[in-house]
Amino acid sequence: MNNKELRINGECKLIVKNNQQMVNREELKMGNHKNKKSNSSKSMVYVVIGAALVAVIAGSLFFKKEGNKNEGKAKENVVVLEGKDLVIPINEITNEASYYPVEVDGVGLEVLAIKATDGTIRTAFNTCQICYSSGRGYYEQDGDVLVCQNCKNRFSPDEVEVTRGGCNPVPIFSEDKTVDDTNITISNAFLKEATGIFENWKEAY
Repeated sequence: MNNKELRINGECKLIVKNNQQMVNREELKMGNHKNKKSNSSKSMVYVVIGAALVAVIAGSLFFKKEGNKNEGKAKENVVVLEGKDLVIPINEITNEASYYPVEVDGVGLEVLAIKATDGTIRTAFNTCQICYSSGRGYYEQDGDVLVCQNCKNRFSPDEVEVTRGGCNPVPIFSEDKTVDDTNITISNAFLKEATGIFENWKEAY
């Protein structure tokens, strides 16, 4: 009787032990399943973040490439004219405004050149005779017109170097430059005279 009871107890203990092993295995499986779900969720988060970063980078590259199509052909680097004249090759000038940023006596200036509808080349300082002190008195091209970024007045290329006074690009007349078959030359001395209208240029806004 005692042996039987011991066997029963032994069997009960074995059953309990086996049940405990089964429980432990089930817990382990559930734990592994939770870990897999957790890892899967983390992976999805990383995928979403990665996709967002790719979209942001692609967008920035696109807008950088596109830029403002109406700004004309601006030169990338400012040319420091240490006593030298500004020389503009005529073959660069089209009906799309070309901009020539220069530095004279520590002051940044910009000259624009554009071909009018009659084929002649017009030149002016890229600042407004009225709005120059505003910091936004400069011109950007919008289609076939130049637009003052301060007062929004619009001018055709045919008006450049013709109209004086009022809100329009400060003209550089024929007597202020030398023109030959290949180049337009604007003297350093004349550029120095214009530094006063550029002292606040593109700064106070």
